[in-house]
Amino acid sequence: MKTIVVGVGNPILQDDGVGIYVAKQLKKHVQDPDIVIEEAFTGGMNLLDLILGYDKAIIIDAVKSEKKQKNEVRRFTLNDFSTGIHSCNPHDISLVEAIHLAKKLGETRIPQEIVVIGILIDRISQVFGEKLSEKTASLVPKAVDMVVDEIRKGG
Repeated sequence: MKTIVVGVGNPILQDDGVGIYVAKQLKKHVQDPDIVIEEAFTGGMNLLDLILGYDKAIIIDAVKSEKKQKNEVRRFTLNDFSTGIHSCNPHDISLVEAIHLAKKLGETRIPQEIVVIGILIDRISQVFGEKLSEKTASLVPKAVDMVVDEIRKGG
């Protein structure tokens, strides 16, 4: 199964960059020619372009939940993002919206399975900084493990 893993975020906005940190750690642990690990500083249409043509896509991103959950790592499907859970990228249309648009336009290379490993964070920082908070940094190993488990599920 051809799989892409994409760490999403902005590494100069503190915890928003957690997906990038996880992707960097995964590159040290995953050595499989059928697994591509990328870093993306954008979402929506650009992220969709990146995952086209793969059987499975695993997206790693900071996630803000309206349900007051925070400081944990959870597995989501795209359906979960229509119920009060939001990726932290405010600069583009969402990946869900991009996929709906692509399907309407007849795109056939969308991965059959798209999973989001979401690191639930306290808030989106508007302060520049290249370090994760202690709480968020402590979640990186769990996120790495969850992605590795997700890769194994795919065979």
